[in-house]
Amino acid sequence: MDMRTRLGLLVAAGLVAAVPASAQGLPAGVTQAMVDKGKAIFTGDGNCYACHGQSGEGLLGPNTKLVDHTWLHSDGSYPAIVAYIKKGVTKEESKSGIPMPPRGGSTITDDQVNMVAAYVYSISHKK
Repeated sequence: MDMRTRLGLLVAAGLVAAVPASAQGLPAGVTQAMVDKGKAIFTGDGNCYACHGQSGEGLLGPNTKLVDHTWLHSDGSYPAIVAYIKKGVTKEESKSGIPMPPRGGSTITDDQVNMVAAYVYSISHKK
C-alpha cells in the first residue's frame, strides 16, 4: 500500500487531520477523493484503460503512456487534461497518429471527466 493510500485510510478513520491538496501534490480544487473516484472510472466505465492500461502504463505504445509522461497535446496541467478528455484528439491533430475520441468514447459526465483528470494528473505528476 502506498503512502497516499495509507494517509487516506488514516484520515477516513479520524486518526489524522486531512492534508490540504497542495501538500499532497494536487492542484487547487482537486481532492484525494476525486483521484480515488477517477481511478475507478478510468479502470471502469470511462474505458480509459483500453488504450492507456489499468495503471496508465500505455497499451498502444509509448504515446499512450500516462505515467512518467511527456505531454504531446497540452501542458499537462489539470485544466488542460480536463479539456483534452472532453474534446479528444483527432487523428489529424495527434502527434503520434493515435486518435482519442472525446471522453475516450464513453458517456461519462463532466463531473466524472473531472475525476478522471484528477487521477491522470496524480499518476502523471508523481515525483
